[in-house]
Amino acid sequence: MDKIIVRGGNRLNGRIPIAGAKNACLTLMPAALLSAEPLTLTNAPRLSDIRTMTELLQSLGCEVASLQDGQVLALGCKQITNHTADYDIVRKMRASILVLGPMLARDGHAVVSLPGGCAIGARPVDLHLKVLEAMGAQIDLRDGYVHATAPDGLKGAEFTFPVVSVGATENALMAATLAQGTTVLHNAAREPEIVDLARCLIAMGARITGEDTGTITIEGVEKLHGATHRVVTDRIELGTYMLAPVMTGGSVELLGGSRVLVGSFADKLEEAGVTIEETPEGLRVTREDTPLKPLHVVTEPYPGFPTDLQAQMMAMLMLADGESVLEERIFENRFMHAPELQRMGANIVVRGGTAHVHGGETLKGAKVMATDLRASVSLILAGLAAKGETAISRVYHLDRGYENVVEKLSACGADIERVTE
Repeated sequence: MDKIIVRGGNRLNGRIPIAGAKNACLTLMPAALLSAEPLTLTNAPRLSDIRTMTELLQSLGCEVASLQDGQVLALGCKQITNHTADYDIVRKMRASILVLGPMLARDGHAVVSLPGGCAIGARPVDLHLKVLEAMGAQIDLRDGYVHATAPDGLKGAEFTFPVVSVGATENALMAATLAQGTTVLHNAAREPEIVDLARCLIAMGARITGEDTGTITIEGVEKLHGATHRVVTDRIELGTYMLAPVMTGGSVELLGGSRVLVGSFADKLEEAGVTIEETPEGLRVTREDTPLKPLHVVTEPYPGFPTDLQAQMMAMLMLADGESVLEERIFENRFMHAPELQRMGANIVVRGGTAHVHGGETLKGAKVMATDLRASVSLILAGLAAKGETAISRVYHLDRGYENVVEKLSACGADIERVTE
């Protein structure tokens, strides 16, 4: 088992390249199931979740080639040869459920294991199933698998999501491209990853409008063709590394960053006293030697504050001058990083879905354990600001969403290394 060791106290200055978005790429890859022609994705991130999705698609009959050191993925699925997404693969990652819509749309049947993933609360797939049922699918849940059929093909439908769901929007969007007639999705997710998927599908011949408005209209077509598409920049990685110089002081340029991707997050950083500037190549984040101001942060669907940056923001607020409040409204049970941060001297009180962070305490290095993907990187950020050495275990979570963390932070002056026990 690997550990990451961080010795805090170094100011960070330099440049960090931001990778393609994990959540976007994991959605774009199943789109290859919709066409017999090849789909090429550039700017792909090099992560364990991408390898898991590759394994899943290959098990269904896709050919997947990793080119240019993993930054280009060439996918081809002339024929879906296996319509069962097996538990042994699907349990590793919730995004696996995204093969359901494409298989059902193309061939009229699919069997997909109920997914696994991070333990950050119940994330049911009921909305995925309800929107597909609205399009004419027959769904049967048995033995831990979703058995879905549409013998006469999917039909266009009008569906309103009772709550915003990124994954269900993505599954419905892909399925509707090959449905007969027009589908209108109301209260659809508006995340950049949704827009990126829609633009990829349009490049493949889909007819989609309103992908960034919350009401998406899809006119079904008979078939899709091949395309080449660049994966959008990872806004969660961008936000994470924006916090690195905030934790330590200094100035870091995030290459490929765009304020459009992290607008509400950037607003909060500026409210706390951080300087953010747009540059020709991205964003520059600077923190002078002045106290950070406390904040009230509420996680919301895009364009609100991202739940995937909540743990990292908690780490930053430990340094603020006063009490901050974090309200988690997307996932329950997503404060599991708080006890680990408390081991480093943080004063955090969690009551239900709200965390009160009393800043200004001196952080000290400690042995801590990552509980999920975003929690793991929050501990690294805390370690950058702590006195002494922080040893973070279970960093396999980190490999699901961040590539070359040690190299990127080391290049800016951090004292960080990865060791094998």
